Amino acid sequence: MVWANFPLEAKKFEIQAYKKPSNIKNLHKGYVPFSGSPQKHPYDPEKVILVADPFSSNTFYYEFRADDITYVEELPNIATLADEIITMVRVWVKKKSIGVRCAPFIIDDIMSG
Repeated sequence: MVWANFPLEAKKFEIQAYKKPSNIKNLHKGYVPFSGSPQKHPYDPEKVILVADPFSSNTFYYEFRADDITYVEELPNIATLADEIITMVRVWVKKKSIGVRCAPFIIDDIMSG
């Protein structure tokens, strides 16, 4: 028998596995913080996507290797008037590692009009 309203098992997001460092003040020496909404990478499980401002019409996202992230801090969630809630975090990424910053835009002529 299938229960229509039975709660499904909650799946953990891989980023929850990070542990708090012994001295948070030393993070600035070897890591840089980035804030946003964490998302799973669509095809590479070893990467994490961080959407900088998920409700903005002019947003961008970062892409990092999960191995380059040493610590994740939970930030206050963002909610809309329609009760949509987005999780926000601050990730600490190792200095000198490679990240990707992607900003979508609309293709158009400058002189259109």
